[in-house]
Amino acid sequence: MRETQAANPTGVFSRFRAAWLGVLGIPNYEAYLAHMRATHPGEAPLGRGEFLAWALERRYAARGARCC
Repeated sequence: MRETQAANPTGVFSRFRAAWLGVLGIPNYEAYLAHMRATHPGEAPLGRGEFLAWALERRYAARGARCC
């Protein structure tokens, strides 16, 4: 396991970055692209700006009480 991490430091960094974005609630465009390639191969993904607008709208347009 340690040899794999040492040989692929970008894999460790990308996992750390994805976790950090999730903790902060920031939309992760790279994860979205990976999801689109894996599960929707024939569809064109949104551009980065369109994705960010869609993700923020989805998050903050929900009805209900918010504490902050």
